[in-house]
Amino acid sequence: MRNPKSLLSLVAWLLMVSAGSALAQMPPAPKPGPEQALLKRDVGVWDATVEMQGPPGTPAGVSKGTETVSMTCGGLWQVTEFKGEMMGQPFEGRGTTGFDANKKKYVGTWVDSMTTGLALVEATHDPAKNQMTGTMEAPDPTGAIGKMKQVMEWKDADNRIFTMFMTGPDGKEVQAMKITYKRRK
Repeated sequence: MRNPKSLLSLVAWLLMVSAGSALAQMPPAPKPGPEQALLKRDVGVWDATVEMQGPPGTPAGVSKGTETVSMTCGGLWQVTEFKGEMMGQPFEGRGTTGFDANKKKYVGTWVDSMTTGLALVEATHDPAKNQMTGTMEAPDPTGAIGKMKQVMEWKDADNRIFTMFMTGPDGKEVQAMKITYKRRK
């Protein structure tokens, strides 16, 4: 009868060899490219003015906030951290954005202190307009998934505007929120 320790050692060695072989066949890790360079240009600290549209005919509620943007995971993903006030209470949110090479779209996530649901984003970039336009799907307070349009427009290296649109009761698109960002020096 064979020694169980020797058999176990042989199995462990075979597993290590096959794992090494599988690793040798893996494609190289992706490297940041022009799509990530677009995201990297937002790295820094931004002062934000948030305008939340209320019921029709009422003025927008205005608040201030700060967004800090960094790149992570070898420069493949943008991470945002937003802190401020929303509707008279403290607010914070976190987002990730990257470029999905298979979908050929920018994809992202958003979570914040006003909801327990995860929002998913898909967008495309139009270099001629210097805009990224996409949709955000997120649960509403009832748990139903709502779809919103969002547009990020870069005015220049230090100024950008984010606008979110919702579908109104009449089925028409209405502006729900606008955030004007100015880069801190």
